[in-house]
Amino acid sequence: MFEKILQELQELEGVKHFSIPIHPDKDGYIDKECPDEKCMFQFKVHDEDWSALFDNEKVFCPMCRHEANSKSWFTTEQKNQGQRKIRRHIIARINNALHEDTANFNAEQQDHSFFKMSLRFTGSHGPDYILPLLSKEEMELKIQCQKCNARYAVIGSAFFCPCCGHNSIEETFANAIKKIESKINNLNIVKEALVKSVGKDAAEITCRSLIETGLNDCVVAFQRYNEAAFLKRETGIKVRRNAFQNLEAGAALWLQAIDKTYSDWVTSSELHDLRVFFQKRHLLAHTEGIVDSKYVVDSRDSSYKAGQRIVVKSDDVIHCLKIVKKIIAVLRN
Repeated sequence: MFEKILQELQELEGVKHFSIPIHPDKDGYIDKECPDEKCMFQFKVHDEDWSALFDNEKVFCPMCRHEANSKSWFTTEQKNQGQRKIRRHIIARINNALHEDTANFNAEQQDHSFFKMSLRFTGSHGPDYILPLLSKEEMELKIQCQKCNARYAVIGSAFFCPCCGHNSIEETFANAIKKIESKINNLNIVKEALVKSVGKDAAEITCRSLIETGLNDCVVAFQRYNEAAFLKRETGIKVRRNAFQNLEAGAALWLQAIDKTYSDWVTSSELHDLRVFFQKRHLLAHTEGIVDSKYVVDSRDSSYKAGQRIVVKSDDVIHCLKIVKKIIAVLRN
């Protein structure tokens, strides 16, 4: 009596782990999530590359570069779904065993017996196999690492290859540009939504901040690309930190290295405007945008006097970005 359930319980007791396959999305990518609780960035990797290229001992988060072994990257949804599937699987195996024991017991009872017993088990039958986990919908931004060729996909942006941890200056710059353009292109949508939810004053302050941080992002993107490109080419020249946030210093470095510089790649008018934008960004970072005499001298911008606050418009950010992209296009080639 109850041989089947005892056998099933013994088998379950010996199971150390359950294996649940994960189906890739229609483009062949499977979902991953950064295990660092401060990040938990979700991304996808190509299923073929996960098997062929990735190191079991070392996988990197594309957003924060957290490092962990390959078993640490299951998403929260996968873990929750997996637990539910395993629970249903165990319950189904136990229920099916009890149904079988009940049927066997009842079949063994003799119809001619004076005293007859029967058993009835009301638990539901269920499939005793585990169905695969399904991946979520595709992510639009698909990237292939320039160093190891691993394919991965993200929403928004990413900075590191999850396979080798490589930080591509091209990807970093492209992500920065996308962030700046997204800020500026969506200003009206953001402002309209904020006016409805928190009022005109808060909407105006927020949108002004987005524009001003957009200018800062232009300068930072320019500095990082120049620095990475320069150090990659001129390994023997020592460069002080953030040297390329100063246009004159950066121009001198390129002139020393390749006998060409910014004035060879953009017009004098564009270079003047870029100098003004860099100086405005400096004020925003260090004086809350209040003009000092040094700004007037360094920027050669006679439209302000010391004590005024600079005004940055969305067109300024677009213009600055256009000049930055023009210079980076030359450096890239």
